[in-house]
Amino acid sequence: MSPKKNNIKGFFKALPKNIFSGFVVSLIALPLGLGLAMASDAPPIAGIIAAIVGGIMVSLLGGSHVTIVGPGNGLVGVLLVAIASLGLESAYVAIICSGILLIILGFLRMGTLADFFPSSAIQGMLAAIGLIILGKQFHIMFAHKIKREDTIDYLLEIPYTINDALHYDNKGLIYAALAGVLSLAIMLFYSKIRNKYLQLIPAPMWIVLLSIGFSYYFEIGLHEPNPIAKEYMISGIPDIHHIIAEIPSLNFTSMGSLSFWSSVLALTLISSIESLLSIKAVDKLDPEKRRSNVNRDLKALGLATVGSGFLGGLNVVTVIARSSVNVNQGGSNRSSNFFHAIFLLLFIGLFSTQLTRIPLPALMAILVYTGYKLASPDVIKKIFSIGKEQLLIFFITLIVTLKIGLITGILAGVVTTLIIHVMINKSVGLFVRNVLKPNVLMYKEPGTQSGFYVSVKHFCSFINYYRLKDRLDAVPEHEDVIVDFSLCEFVDHTVMENMNSYNELFEKRGGHFDVIGLDMHDADSNHPFALRRMLPVPKIISDNLTRRQTSMEVLAQDYSLNYSSKKEKSLSFLNSFSFFGTKHINHIYNKISQQDLSIQIFDIEFSEGEFIAKEVVRSTMLYLNINRLIPKFTLDKEGFLEKLYAIAGFRDIPIHNRSDFSNRFYLKGDNEADISSFFNNDITNFFESNPYYHVESNGEALLIFGKERLASLKELKALYDFGKRLKDVIQNQ
Repeated sequence: MSPKKNNIKGFFKALPKNIFSGFVVSLIALPLGLGLAMASDAPPIAGIIAAIVGGIMVSLLGGSHVTIVGPGNGLVGVLLVAIASLGLESAYVAIICSGILLIILGFLRMGTLADFFPSSAIQGMLAAIGLIILGKQFHIMFAHKIKREDTIDYLLEIPYTINDALHYDNKGLIYAALAGVLSLAIMLFYSKIRNKYLQLIPAPMWIVLLSIGFSYYFEIGLHEPNPIAKEYMISGIPDIHHIIAEIPSLNFTSMGSLSFWSSVLALTLISSIESLLSIKAVDKLDPEKRRSNVNRDLKALGLATVGSGFLGGLNVVTVIARSSVNVNQGGSNRSSNFFHAIFLLLFIGLFSTQLTRIPLPALMAILVYTGYKLASPDVIKKIFSIGKEQLLIFFITLIVTLKIGLITGILAGVVTTLIIHVMINKSVGLFVRNVLKPNVLMYKEPGTQSGFYVSVKHFCSFINYYRLKDRLDAVPEHEDVIVDFSLCEFVDHTVMENMNSYNELFEKRGGHFDVIGLDMHDADSNHPFALRRMLPVPKIISDNLTRRQTSMEVLAQDYSLNYSSKKEKSLSFLNSFSFFGTKHINHIYNKISQQDLSIQIFDIEFSEGEFIAKEVVRSTMLYLNINRLIPKFTLDKEGFLEKLYAIAGFRDIPIHNRSDFSNRFYLKGDNEADISSFFNNDITNFFESNPYYHVESNGEALLIFGKERLASLKELKALYDFGKRLKDVIQNQ
């Protein structure tokens, strides 16, 4: 019974952090819920209902740990078609039916559904969804409502909309368009401002607050009505009493039509794929290294979708952007999802009138940015770097999705992938003969205490990848695994992409994941080169060094240190630092180091979040190997935000008789006694008399950095000097 007690105790101990995280997530969920509902031609409150119902039900019944649920980006196009062709009351029935199908998929253990589709086809489908969102909402962002036949027409009209906006003579439309443009600018540039106080409020919520403040400024400050045209203001947001009293009536008359069931299937397919991809991505970020029960999550999402549909809400899916924010804000269990829903309920109950002061173009700017992230040129560049055939799959899926529909588009991507695979191998028989054969053999290697060997035969592609995935998912991530493809004639891009993900997962969680047997594929087959590129191979930066690199090289020579501009991806020495627990390290480069590597300064590129929430950060850090055991701790300058963290449950460890140090620094860690003993007079004096840095110990080494950006030459020298002197102080203890 003791583990259960410990779990309950741990739950309540982490509760303040999860409440805080749920609050921050709700600040994003509010404007996104309103915007996604209106982009789908549904009432604005429908998106909030989906987030509230989903947050409560999935937090109680789901199988994931740190995910957040609500209305999804991917369903905008399907809901638009469903509401237009069936009407709103019949569309709610379609949403309910799709929820029932999701429950069935969960009971059938179809949590591997997303693995049955090629990666490039999924990317093409998501890019098409992005263009659907961007194409329609861009015009509303510029206060220019138009009606066109399909998304391509909407996209072609963009230059004309911009031209029309530049020639508006209506004051209300000018203000509306300016609200949209300024909101888009906030979305584009907000993440570039690395200020911890400013970023406590997410960009979408800044748009909401500034919009409401603008309205009150005219009403109270200038005693004038809001100058934005009324037709471009949000309307029809009921309070809690009206939501309950006005539950929509459902129309079941369309259930016999083909369009109804095609909408149901599309809603089910897209919501399940979007949710499964998001769960997979968020599991990588979980600092406690847990795996989600995806089948249980599908059932919970389906049940929540049924409830949401009955109350007049949209489909409930797992959403990557809000989930990433949840992890980064300290969310550690499902209660953060629950509290995000509770805060949304409070917002609607207390501020429903204020929400009508938000201009429609401002909310559409958030969606335009989201659509752009899904279909950005970077996505195309990445696909092209993988292989030209992947770009063909991507564009065929994208174009068919835009011209015909989501289900037809993804099927076109699957068929195109199969044809390309047959053409590359010049053999239909390879797939026909072996598709039903068990192609994966796994066993624990004899003579070792831990270690699994996995042999893959015949071919391994998106068609039969689930067999390999089932074996690998059964292995704890702290074990050693070797996957051997030497008996496999064909390995496709989807499999190699997943192998790369497993490699990152095992390395971060203390295990080792090796892929072997692909060397012989180079010479004897027409297999795309990109499949080999999926393996983590370091690349060399151009021989033409930049001015900063030349200065770093000179600095290294002056200090008798080594310098290398190469990108390095063997970064296991950084994984044990909690700073990288929820971040993905891409590589380090521009490394200055001592011969024994006990002191290393390097530029590092890492990413926060996943998928459309992904933000790439480049910084300069110092790694200090102490060569003896020290306590694990994190030390920062204490400020207002750190005081908030203390309220949220993050304890600041006080140092006895060093009140000045305790007031100036925020010190945290699990072993308070050892940490207090380690921070003696010499060490506290050192930190008090030197510039502030973020200092983190993993038990045997220190990670030190200042700002989350690349350092100047002067800052590099100061950082190196700080680290070298700190090491001397610690070793002289």
